[in-house]
Amino acid sequence: MADTLDVDGRSVSVTHLDKVLYPATGTRKAEVIEYYDHVASLMLPHLWWRPVTRKRWPDGTGSQPFFEKNLPQGTPDWVTRRVIEHSDRSASYPLATSRADLIWFAQQAALELHVPQWTFPADDDGPLPKDQRRANRLVLDLDPGPGVPLTHTAEIALMVRDVLAGAGLTGYPVTSGSKGIHVYAPLPAAVTSDNARTVAKQIATALAAERPHDVTAVMSKAVRAGKVFIDWSQNSSAKTTLSPYSLRGRDEPMVAAPRTWDELEDPDLAHVTLSEMHSRVEDLGDLLADLDRAILSPDADPVQASTAEPGVVDLSEYRRKRDETRTPEPFGDSGDRAATDDTDDDASSPDDTPAGPIFVIQEHHARRLHYDFRLERNGVLVSWAVPKNLPVDPGQNRLAVHTEDHPMDYAGFAGDIPAGEYGGGHVEIWDRGTFETEKWRDDEVIVRLHGERIQGRYALIRTGDKNWLAHLMSDEPRPIVPDSLRDPHPMLATLEPVESLDAQTWAFEGKWDGYRILAQYTDGTLRLRSRSGIDMTADFPELGSLADDLGLLDVILDGEVVAIDSTGRSNFTLLASRGATEEPFEIRYLVFDVLFLNGTSLLRRPWHDRRAVLEEIAPLFARDPVVDVPPVLEGSGAEAMAHSRDRNWEGVVAKRRDSVYQQGRRSTTWRKQKNWQDVEVVVGGWRPGKGNRSSTIGSLLVGLPEETGLRYVGRVGTGLTDRQLAELTAELAPLRRKTSPFLDRLDRPIERDAVWVLPQVVAEVRFMDWTTAGHLRHPSWRGIRRDKLPGDL
Repeated sequence: MADTLDVDGRSVSVTHLDKVLYPATGTRKAEVIEYYDHVASLMLPHLWWRPVTRKRWPDGTGSQPFFEKNLPQGTPDWVTRRVIEHSDRSASYPLATSRADLIWFAQQAALELHVPQWTFPADDDGPLPKDQRRANRLVLDLDPGPGVPLTHTAEIALMVRDVLAGAGLTGYPVTSGSKGIHVYAPLPAAVTSDNARTVAKQIATALAAERPHDVTAVMSKAVRAGKVFIDWSQNSSAKTTLSPYSLRGRDEPMVAAPRTWDELEDPDLAHVTLSEMHSRVEDLGDLLADLDRAILSPDADPVQASTAEPGVVDLSEYRRKRDETRTPEPFGDSGDRAATDDTDDDASSPDDTPAGPIFVIQEHHARRLHYDFRLERNGVLVSWAVPKNLPVDPGQNRLAVHTEDHPMDYAGFAGDIPAGEYGGGHVEIWDRGTFETEKWRDDEVIVRLHGERIQGRYALIRTGDKNWLAHLMSDEPRPIVPDSLRDPHPMLATLEPVESLDAQTWAFEGKWDGYRILAQYTDGTLRLRSRSGIDMTADFPELGSLADDLGLLDVILDGEVVAIDSTGRSNFTLLASRGATEEPFEIRYLVFDVLFLNGTSLLRRPWHDRRAVLEEIAPLFARDPVVDVPPVLEGSGAEAMAHSRDRNWEGVVAKRRDSVYQQGRRSTTWRKQKNWQDVEVVVGGWRPGKGNRSSTIGSLLVGLPEETGLRYVGRVGTGLTDRQLAELTAELAPLRRKTSPFLDRLDRPIERDAVWVLPQVVAEVRFMDWTTAGHLRHPSWRGIRRDKLPGDL
């Protein structure tokens, strides 16, 4: 028989209150309803305007559950709902906006409530396209693999906290009630789900590289034993995470419980039960109060807040940083939009309101001189601190640091901020005027300024959490690539020891185990070239993100494409067999030089100048997990080699700091030293296999090209998987020929059953040493070099 509860004026029908939903503890439905009623005021802000996917156990946790997205028939009319278009259907999701909603979920035995990190706009009740879903918080799900205790997962969570803090974000931990820990962080501004996922993945992969023995960012469960998997994917628009304060459908009624960071350092850390949450709520309140404050103030009435007007001016951060009784700065009380204050002789009267949105640049003599650039937007001045002011040359790019929104009447402020106050120092107006907006996105703003001293079309490109790049856009056609770089080729290093070289004359970089690739992004088109000029753009679609990173720049970069394995190291074998391996890896483009930028060739510039240019544009890649600018190694050549051996790198490249870039040439101003020996060879034939290899290749016959032909250097049979052998057999079959391509005669047993092929396939082989006969000692196959031709060796 149904009972009816009056919940804040809404009638909720409840049934079977004595039904046991957690058999192991005898916890009944009535206790579940009581729990959700008790935590409603704390939980609702974290569900606010997020579609709720419910995981239901109608017959208790001892039975089979099911996920429910679409609202069932008979849902009360007062349940707020929104439609999401899936690839095969539309689904109507509930939104939890009241205490009654949570009690109705509990009545449905929806023990677990899962939500995404994005929210619906409160003023739009239509379907929300995927590309318009905006995430306002980040989540990293730390999932311990077999054998990993919760305390060790907490140790990794503390590392995540520190990385977030370094990016200017505040982390909030939640023990999930299952195995792991969720770490949330509020975002300063809503971003696309793709951008949020990219940031999360970058954090996860960075920690996995730092702690390869106990952290992984790879999805494959096969590599998780003994490690904590940092799941970054839950920031995708299609993914959901168990909401804070939600129950878990486990044997016992565990809760996704917000925790303090001090608790995570407790050696007796454990998950929290439903019964324990009652006292925690009373003693601690909402430990996540600041997580979703930008969406819904914890003191607000959720029902009333749902009708709030969008675009309300929020100057809370601005006011929090200033004491109104101590600083003469305006606090936005007047709402005046005038571009000057009453002390200026040219002050505008109320009738002189500018015809378009205004901008102002204020010269700010604080601890360090800088310029504050402000643009009118939605009733506030969106602001950036520009250390060197806006560029006046299209060839320049200037750092711009995003700061808090300022009130409109700040546009007329000039005067002295007292010492000891935030931004203390003298402020004067450097320029002002109006502007037109061409584009305004979370990561890119393009405006045309009409000022007294500054005019032109400017782009602001976001390169990090708060860092942006200011660029003066030329209205002329994009710069033309000089003839010398129409068909660029990389500079090559000579194989010489580097351990005796000093750090004053030489710079040292890691030698990476991959494909040397020049990335040319000009006229809005990205092209990837191998060392020998082969177009490999289609081979690495992952690098398409470079076009988004570079945006308005025309540039040619030099770097190495590598495959990063589950240990965080580059692995050429995985790169060469990436279409035929099931082992997890990630493609990365490691950039170490720049040849061309916005119409200017850098070939004749010394290395230290090119490196300075590269570091200036490096922030563009800060949010791209595929592209990285590795740091220059500190110390001497001997220290660099020791560093590379400790990290099991391929070796070290030394570059004279005054070296110019010599395209396609091997120069002693660049030197390389390896930690082991690799050689690139040409396949000239094979010997059939025996036993389980009888239908494929037993060993490959390889050589080195000389002017008159191919010099035989040995046989390679180890390091090849069965799949690689089958694929090589198919690839070499069309190249068969009747005669040997080698200059010298091979041993009779080898020649007797050898199958000869045209010498067209280049491969890389690792070996211990050379024999006295000039053959490879203990060679092992590494993979085909599809970026090279025999003539390149």
